[in-house]
Amino acid sequence: MTTIEIPNYTTDKFFGLEDRWLETAEGELTHYHELGGGTPILFLHGSGTGVTAAANWWLNLPELSALGRCIAIDSIGYGQSVVAPGTEYGIREWVRHAVRVLDALGIDKTWIVGNSLGGWLAFQFAIDFPERLLGIVSMGTGGARLTGALAGHSRPDLSEEGIRRTLEMFVVDKSLVTDELVSLRYASALNDTASDRLKDVVAARDRDRYELPLDFEALGKLEIPVLLIHGVQDVVIPVSRTWELLNTIPNADAHIFSQCGHWSQVERSAEFNQVLTQYLTARGVTGT
Repeated sequence: MTTIEIPNYTTDKFFGLEDRWLETAEGELTHYHELGGGTPILFLHGSGTGVTAAANWWLNLPELSALGRCIAIDSIGYGQSVVAPGTEYGIREWVRHAVRVLDALGIDKTWIVGNSLGGWLAFQFAIDFPERLLGIVSMGTGGARLTGALAGHSRPDLSEEGIRRTLEMFVVDKSLVTDELVSLRYASALNDTASDRLKDVVAARDRDRYELPLDFEALGKLEIPVLLIHGVQDVVIPVSRTWELLNTIPNADAHIFSQCGHWSQVERSAEFNQVLTQYLTARGVTGT
């Protein structure tokens, strides 16, 4: 592969995460964060406006890195990952990108922790590449058709006030949506529009809500362990989604947070980290 110049970019110190870059295909440079060692755990973010790996997982990676090799990527079309000309977006394309990351890092099998869109990707990954997966932790799992609050994701308001409204929709405790966090997400959203990719990413995601929703028949045959996490007050993906999956996937368990919205890994971060640590440790995940 041709060497790609690494962008002049540093993740804001607010998130406390170091930047890494990995050439994952011709013309493709994946931006990611990695902490810890041992059992691989791949973190896949959601699809809110201005989303990045850092903005999804900054409260989780430092603690969970004691548990395993935590790798959080900016999926293609999001954050700082550089995409090759002609790159297409969609659920299977994002899954294949995750596989390319694993291949470039020399990882044969991994756990996936996915938030919203990331949970949807995790389950599609399990369907398409079952031999590469150890298990899944999914929060507020995406993959539903475009209804209710999901419609707002299809018409993102690219202003600081629009970003604030989106983030406040994710949580019960609105005090978590600070001016600094809003400003950082807005800056990231401007990066999305500067490359004229946001409309393509949103269109691909919403197309696949109809063309590639979660295949419940296939999920009913999964043999891997699955932990489903949901906030009772999630207005983006209703908690009934977890109940549907829980009654479909043979080896699924669930943890439900009260007074919690769509952003459980942020809103209930300390307890979230404890739940993951206990669950994954019981299933043989180990650090170094």
